[in-house]
Amino acid sequence: MSDKKEFYTKLKTQLDDTTNFPADYLYKFIVPTEANQVAEVETIFNNSGAVINKKKSKTGKYVSVSILLKIESSDKVISYYKRAEKIKGIISL
Repeated sequence: MSDKKEFYTKLKTQLDDTTNFPADYLYKFIVPTEANQVAEVETIFNNSGAVINKKKSKTGKYVSVSILLKIESSDKVISYYKRAEKIKGIISL
């Protein structure tokens, strides 16, 4: 089993054990500012009712993006992570 698949399987189990869905879920990402990665993250959560907060790093090379979203299930949480992981240079926290 690949590391990513194992990670998402474990995450799903943890979410199902600890969260009563629907629930508010906080996504946190670190995104390089060199291209349009912040806009790509915002596009993923566009029209979902998400509250998005951004904060630049001291050097300006990165942006911290926090997204608060009402989520219906653990599968939906993971689907957003899988879409975000395709963005170049993104780090999920």
